[in-house]
Amino acid sequence: MEKAPRFSTEYLDQLIAEATTDAYNESEQAVGFFTMIEENLAVPFVTQVLGQDVNVVSIDITVRDEIVALCTRDKKKQSIPILDLPMPNSLPSGAEWIEAYRRWYGA
Repeated sequence: MEKAPRFSTEYLDQLIAEATTDAYNESEQAVGFFTMIEENLAVPFVTQVLGQDVNVVSIDITVRDEIVALCTRDKKKQSIPILDLPMPNSLPSGAEWIEAYRRWYGA
């Protein structure tokens, strides 16, 4: 059974419009989402990746416009695409921007 959505599609569409205002191509739109996620997502937070707790410590964007979460566990660091990042049951503040990005991307 699929979980009920945490945010309404109308709300996510409003966020998409806000993130992509004045963006003229997909690259600029991705930068708009990166900016909104970076400014609004409360980090650090803990989530699970492959059954292991990891700390999401920051957000970055690659030269290919992929938004990634910078995760740590013990002394190891790894970048995980935000589209693939499992979110914890208790969402951090600003997680709605990740959901809006996923909706915009079609994920």
